[in-house]
Amino acid sequence: MAEIVPAIIAKTFAELKDKINLVETLATTVQLDVMDGIFVSNSTWMNPEDLSKLKTNLFLEAHLMVKEPAKILGGWLASPVKRIIVHYEAEADIKKIAGQVHKANKEFGVALNPETDSAVLDDFVQEIDLALFLSVNPGFAGQEFLPAVLPKISRLRQKNSDVKIAVDGGINLTNAGQIREAGADILVVGSALFASQDIREALARIQTSIK
Repeated sequence: MAEIVPAIIAKTFAELKDKINLVETLATTVQLDVMDGIFVSNSTWMNPEDLSKLKTNLFLEAHLMVKEPAKILGGWLASPVKRIIVHYEAEADIKKIAGQVHKANKEFGVALNPETDSAVLDDFVQEIDLALFLSVNPGFAGQEFLPAVLPKISRLRQKNSDVKIAVDGGINLTNAGQIREAGADILVVGSALFASQDIREALARIQTSIK
């Protein structure tokens, strides 16, 4: 069964905690979207030291939408997050960062913007724990899903049956099934949950659509 991972965009640590509380009993993993206002135009909470004050049993992953992830990596390695995701398009030595993350006993993922071909992963797919396909242009919640990502998911799945594939952006009840059929293991969902009247019901309906 595919996993639904709530995506949290927060301006402050207080907002982050509030959103985590909303999904604490509904999910096993949450994605913390971290934006520097440079790599993407939006900016968010991005202080990993705050997480030492967070009490949760959730598996935390940090999606670093930042221009130079190596400059802030140390803080995230010292934090309670279990998976760190950086962008292929960032100014980063992917293999070096992968080594640092794994040395810290954390999982490592690489995110691809919508325009980036999945073939760029060929050189290091064995060194990553997760491939994250962005199905919207990164930076803001509430955007429409870009269906051009579907064949990219399928191509990677056909070439690499073992790699864990996640998709993030514009996912809702109408497209979740297609994304799962294309080969995704994880659906990262933001607005369809947090903008709904009933998060529990919204999550359950999406989960049912991808069984």
